[in-house]
Amino acid sequence: MIAPADLDHCRAAIRTGSLSFHAAARLLPGSVRDPALALYAFCRLADDAVDEGDEKAGAVLSLNDRLDLAYAGRPRNAPADRAFAAIIADFDMPRALPDALLEGLAWDARGESYASLSELRAYSARVASAVGAMMCVLMRVRDGDALARACDLGVAMQLTNIARDVGEDARAGRLYLPRDWFAEAGLDPQAFLRDPQPTPAIRTMVRRLLVEARRLYLRSEAGIARLPIRARAGIWAARLIYAGIGHQVARAGHDSVTTRARTGAGFKARSLVAAHLRGATSLIMPVPALLHAPPLPETGFLVEAAKAPDRAPGRAETIMALMAELRARDRGADPRQARA
Repeated sequence: MIAPADLDHCRAAIRTGSLSFHAAARLLPGSVRDPALALYAFCRLADDAVDEGDEKAGAVLSLNDRLDLAYAGRPRNAPADRAFAAIIADFDMPRALPDALLEGLAWDARGESYASLSELRAYSARVASAVGAMMCVLMRVRDGDALARACDLGVAMQLTNIARDVGEDARAGRLYLPRDWFAEAGLDPQAFLRDPQPTPAIRTMVRRLLVEARRLYLRSEAGIARLPIRARAGIWAARLIYAGIGHQVARAGHDSVTTRARTGAGFKARSLVAAHLRGATSLIMPVPALLHAPPLPETGFLVEAAKAPDRAPGRAETIMALMAELRARDRGADPRQARA
């Protein structure tokens, strides 16, 4: 069980750090909402440490150590860590899922960019779909179809975030738009990073991201009917609120370089009402055939890890190699030596 004081700390962290999730979580039953708040707090604090800190490699290495301690039942003496350790014990959380998040954050620490939409989906799978799969575990859902659709929702949300933050990321020296899209447009990605402007070509790339996100939002809807009845409205709320961010980007002419899309309190309130209705309607509507669509190639490993952790392929060697490379970076050594 999560200690009440630790849960209060996690709740406060989400209230200030993730308004969209905090709003959606209000519709979840307490048995899911409380561990979900703890999960999101741990993941959010980990992401912020990598995203905002100067020592990005060190932050990922620290997170790996924190996971080791939590899974050993000896978490670091901090509220989010103690709460996450309680989640591991209470829900038998497969280590492969937070490890996937760790891998995505390590890619951020290395300053990765992505050659194609498939590579961007692979990144999104790690930093977002891994959390979606963990949410299913918190709901005691291990059904492969439901997990695949939860992973679709995670990728859709992350692509929406990327579409919203193109300018902010570029000014920080980060590029998430696929490099092959720049090649198709005859543009130099480095030139865009030096002087980010909302040109027609960049706006087209943002639109393409949102088109892919919308495709995955629609796929994800089928899986909500496989979730516990009382949890459905909360997940519908998350789906509607995050998709609303994409609508705001589109309303700005797909210019997310000079503007940053936001959804206000009124929109979130309307989304909560709509989510209640969608959740109730799901009790009588037939389940769409899309429920049984195979998982994205980039998220299949997460589905297998959550569905049958004892039979899922191990990722320990991948994570160990990645940590060795980051330690080399942290010491100022040549990272290629760590790969040898």
